[in-house]
Amino acid sequence: MERKTINIAVSGLNNIDSPGPGVAVIRGLREAKSFDVRIIGLAYESLEPAIYMHNVVDRSYQIPYPSAGAEVLMERLEYIQEQENIQVIIPNFDAELYSFMKMEPRLKEIGISMFLPSLQQFEERHKVNLPEFGKKYKIKVPDSRSIFDISELYTITRDFSFPIVVKGKYYDASIAYNVEQAVNYFNKISAKWGLPIIVQEFVHGSEYNVCGLGDGKGNTIAAVPMRKQYITDKGKAWSGISIDNQKMLELTRNFVNLTHWRGGFELELIRTQENDFYLIEINPRIPAWVYLAVGVGQNIPEALVKLALGETVEPYTTYDVGKMFIRYSWDMIVDISEFEKLATIGEL
Repeated sequence: MERKTINIAVSGLNNIDSPGPGVAVIRGLREAKSFDVRIIGLAYESLEPAIYMHNVVDRSYQIPYPSAGAEVLMERLEYIQEQENIQVIIPNFDAELYSFMKMEPRLKEIGISMFLPSLQQFEERHKVNLPEFGKKYKIKVPDSRSIFDISELYTITRDFSFPIVVKGKYYDASIAYNVEQAVNYFNKISAKWGLPIIVQEFVHGSEYNVCGLGDGKGNTIAAVPMRKQYITDKGKAWSGISIDNQKMLELTRNFVNLTHWRGGFELELIRTQENDFYLIEINPRIPAWVYLAVGVGQNIPEALVKLALGETVEPYTTYDVGKMFIRYSWDMIVDISEFEKLATIGEL
């Protein structure tokens, strides 16, 4: 019996030292057991590597930055839809999710499905709201404050002991060991991502993550815990290992059950010497290391597509423990004509 082919658009095609999830998501989709895929890449910049990886992406289109607004993005997506007949879009950047969530009903009208968190879920798990989130769902989280002016660093540190974590509202986090470092990180991160800046209590311990998928009804469709083995200077996992930790899985199932989380997610956790887990961040989309989940038996991108299309998906119940991912990079040789074509007409 011939398998159906689904046209799926994927963003997050950068694959640099802080990689987007796009390539890993596409690898999972291409290994799906229940359907074949044709991949349409959605790129913000003309140097995103996956654009030129023709064994990964079938066709690419440049789309406007989220700062351009939902209407400009919608107009561009309507044009792309006329060319490609997209059935599912998987957005993979935090900064673009608000626009896509806002457009979800309109995209549905032109035949495009998604499976994203609700606006309420997206907002309440935000870094600036994490303390309230922890209280509401009885999850341990570090103390944190949102600040809008650099002068607040000199007073807020009276309530925090160094080191502290200085975070951007979307991305970037740095550990500051004194006020001077905190001021430097405030300037650096706010210049890139804007205000507010989040100052968070530093919790001593080891870093763990969970990649998962919720069905929007309180059921955990997939969950794979991972311990970071190697971390870059930007705090990104460059290597990790799947582990069997029932406490992490219980925390994850509790999170999905109480919030009725809809879509992919990543929980960033710190495990203390007392074996307590602190939730330090919730990323409301599939993480860049999702291919480890695929490799250990839980194809989260495949399951997400099926949920987006309204199909019933049975929860994964097992995964392989002790499997590692090790990220690496290599140089591609690309003809300048391809770059010029994308840069001029926005398609390749």
